[in-house]
Amino acid sequence: MRVMSRVDGNAVAGLLAEIFVGDVTMLRGVCGECASVSTLAETDVELDAQAAIVRCRACTVTLFTVLRAGDGSRLVVGSLRELDGH
Repeated sequence: MRVMSRVDGNAVAGLLAEIFVGDVTMLRGVCGECASVSTLAETDVELDAQAAIVRCRACTVTLFTVLRAGDGSRLVVGSLRELDGH
C-alpha cells in the first residue's frame, strides 16, 4: 500500500526543475484532444507581443498559452495532458 503525505507546493519544486532543465524545445507533450505526442519544437505557435499560443500540429487544439505582461510571463494550460522531460 502506498502512503501519501500532504505537504505544500514547495515539495514539487525539485520535480518540476527536472522537467524544465535543458533544451525545452525537446520536451514531449501529449495532446488531451487527439493523444498525439510531439516535442515542443514540433508544435504550431501563434505569436504576437502579448502571447504565444501553442497548438497541436495534428488537431490544432490549444495545448497551452504563454501570456506576457509587465510583471513577467504566465502559463495557461489548455489541452496539454502530459509533459515529459526525458
